Amino acid sequence: MPPLPDVVAGNNEPLYNIGVVARMTGVSMATLRAWERRYQFPESSRTSGGHRLYSEKDVLRLRWVRDRIEEGMQTAQAINALRHQEQSGNLALVEEQSSDIAEGYTERPSAHLSNYQDQVFQALVGRDLATADCLLGDALALSTPDQLILEVISPAMARIGAAWENGLVSIATEHLATNYLRQRLLMWMVSGPPPRPVSPIVLACAPEEWHEGSLLVMGALLRRRRWPIIYLGQSVPLADLAAFARDIHPALMALVAMTDATAARLLDWPHFMPDIAQSGRPIVTYGGRIFERQPEWRLKMAGFYLGDHFTEGLQNIERLLQQVG
Repeated sequence: MPPLPDVVAGNNEPLYNIGVVARMTGVSMATLRAWERRYQFPESSRTSGGHRLYSEKDVLRLRWVRDRIEEGMQTAQAINALRHQEQSGNLALVEEQSSDIAEGYTERPSAHLSNYQDQVFQALVGRDLATADCLLGDALALSTPDQLILEVISPAMARIGAAWENGLVSIATEHLATNYLRQRLLMWMVSGPPPRPVSPIVLACAPEEWHEGSLLVMGALLRRRRWPIIYLGQSVPLADLAAFARDIHPALMALVAMTDATAARLLDWPHFMPDIAQSGRPIVTYGGRIFERQPEWRLKMAGFYLGDHFTEGLQNIERLLQQVG
């Protein structure tokens, strides 16, 4: 047996349905069910509808057993070896090298996910969370987490906000739906592959900015790419942000404003952080709907504009971080 790597990874939060795990591990769904019946391995969680859910750690344990079987062990021996190593404290599970745990999936036509986006939206405005759970699980079996976030969760969240603004759903329904999606994004933000050993990225909304959807999406996508994230969320006063940055020493700050009023408040960040404005460290970036729709705001704002789209924002953040080493 090869030496165990000195890396511990994996989160115990149930995230993935059986179809996704079969794709991640190369172990068929039939085999996963058989192993659970015969060996009580892995001990998957269940949704309210009885569907299996697996965590990041479950995926890593399955890959470890799979590798031992490929080396010639019998299934029962491999599972017993895993348990023995875990009980003795000698087991270290290592994430497969990838910027995304689901790397290697076959790309699927976006039309599939567009259909799921519409169905998830309809389920949420209908306050049917059980159906939304099933739809997201099925969509994840056809996509990577990044694709699910970009092509289903993010547009569904935007549609829900627009429906509320247009008087098509009540504020209670909007809160229910938005918080449901928010929880999924936060779950991805705190789980996933081990973060890189670098200074973190701080994510914060401008003072009095309560719309955090785009910030949540960016945080989840960055975390999937193994960047360490500190998520401050809604309406962060600039004085508090300045003190926090001086204590934490992040590599980069991403600040979000959606309206004229909150963009005007964000303009003052160099006044509260003159040392950061002068030194350029940490890097300060900004984004949000107001900067996309009214580009003249970019001429007033200090810092680097992230771009009009999430993929552009990710590329710009990684480019800026690479430039500073």
